[in-house]
Amino acid sequence: MIFTETALKSAFVIDPEPVQDERGMFARTWCQKEFEAHGLAVVWVQSSVSVNDHRGTMRGMHYQVAPHEEVKLVRCTAGAIYDVVVDLRPASPTFGRHVGIMLSAENRRAIYIPKQFAHGFLTLEDKSEVSYQMSEFYVPASARGFRWDDPTFKIAWPEPILVMSRKDRTWPAFTMNVPS
Repeated sequence: MIFTETALKSAFVIDPEPVQDERGMFARTWCQKEFEAHGLAVVWVQSSVSVNDHRGTMRGMHYQVAPHEEVKLVRCTAGAIYDVVVDLRPASPTFGRHVGIMLSAENRRAIYIPKQFAHGFLTLEDKSEVSYQMSEFYVPASARGFRWDDPTFKIAWPEPILVMSRKDRTWPAFTMNVPS
């Protein structure tokens, strides 16, 4: 696997290194030793999948607060998404900044999302499927979010948002001060 740190410290794009032969392709997508070698020690306790029927479906921006902050490993296994992570660590030099990357079944990339980061995505194709590994169990009382169009973060989504849950449409604006 190839680990590339994003502009947000501790958030990594992870590319598999496929091996091709007459049978097709094989690639490792998780190896505890390789993750630990990059300072990414984590134990996964929960795995989820999100199936999104329509292009233009927005999910996010979500995170969990202490003591249930979670690390996520997110991969698109069918279709394609534009995935965005936002650094919400108050002491971080990149606090309030975000990065967006395309994850697709074709590129097989994953994004490693550290604790204290928000996460959301927009589907770029119909029938996009997203697989998540999480380091903490989902605790509804610790779940938080903010609006996809929050002016604090100025996230430029690459396509129109056509489908969104009521919950995601009604998240409040983010309340912490973000340095400009």
